[in-house]
Amino acid sequence: MKFVDVKNDIAFRKIFGNENKTTIIISFLNAVLKLEGDKRIDEVSIVNPYLLPRVAGEKASIIDVRAKDKKGRQFIVEMQVADVDGFDKRVQYYTCRDYSMQIDRGEQYPLLRPTYFVGILDFNFFKSPGYLSHHIILDEETYEHKLTDVQFAFIELKKFNKEVHELKTLIEKWVFFIQNAENLDVIPDHVDDEGLKEAYYDADKHNWDKEELIAYDNAAIAEQDARGRMTLAIKRAKKQGMEQGMEKGMEKGMEQGMEKSKIEVIARCWEESMPIEIISRIVNLPIPQVAKTIEQIKSETLNKEGS
Repeated sequence: MKFVDVKNDIAFRKIFGNENKTTIIISFLNAVLKLEGDKRIDEVSIVNPYLLPRVAGEKASIIDVRAKDKKGRQFIVEMQVADVDGFDKRVQYYTCRDYSMQIDRGEQYPLLRPTYFVGILDFNFFKSPGYLSHHIILDEETYEHKLTDVQFAFIELKKFNKEVHELKTLIEKWVFFIQNAENLDVIPDHVDDEGLKEAYYDADKHNWDKEELIAYDNAAIAEQDARGRMTLAIKRAKKQGMEQGMEKGMEKGMEQGMEKSKIEVIARCWEESMPIEIISRIVNLPIPQVAKTIEQIKSETLNKEGS
């Protein structure tokens, strides 16, 4: 057996966004959200089913995996491979947006159903040493949990360091799968959960068709290209005498040379015709801010050409 890298865009969405194998996401959500008894998920529908990109190099048709169970509860599952500026605010924004968009203006608030966000992060984000954290709204004095409809759970892969023989709980086995599947040759012996078994089966490259494997490779190449373009942009910036501002700006983020260096990187990436979403990830700035900077660069370029 040869498994894919589950963190790859195409792989993640194929495994967790398969509307014909909802056993996978049901098992994962019950494990990560610790849902038991009458709160357990028995049945879900995938709101945005996985679709292959139509042409080589195109991004997958969905950004994350969204599901809804028979009680109307909404679930958002996202794989985030790199920290970006404003990540925490974006997560809160579109989780609350999905929650509020369940009803139209004038409809009754009791129609609203809980919305859960599950973020799988390939970087450290919180100060706590644990790899799994849950975030809910509590009264700061009594810790009463009355506002229950919007909740968050995060898995920080970098903090998970258990070996295969140390895995005991289902969530540990799920995190190990996401983190290590590409390095395995066989399904671990302890995997007895049907959803997780299906996930391993879907992660086996032998069960992928040619078009899926091409899309998978394209996604990996796109990530490599993005890193390569970033390196090239930094090298070019250094040649133009911006080495100190670039290094300090990219590493510390608050020093005086930061803004100028990031503008230079944005300019170089724009010259390379990179998608704005990738530029945003490279410089750790929100897409609207990157777009505004590009417009300013265009304007300055036109003014220079006209003078």
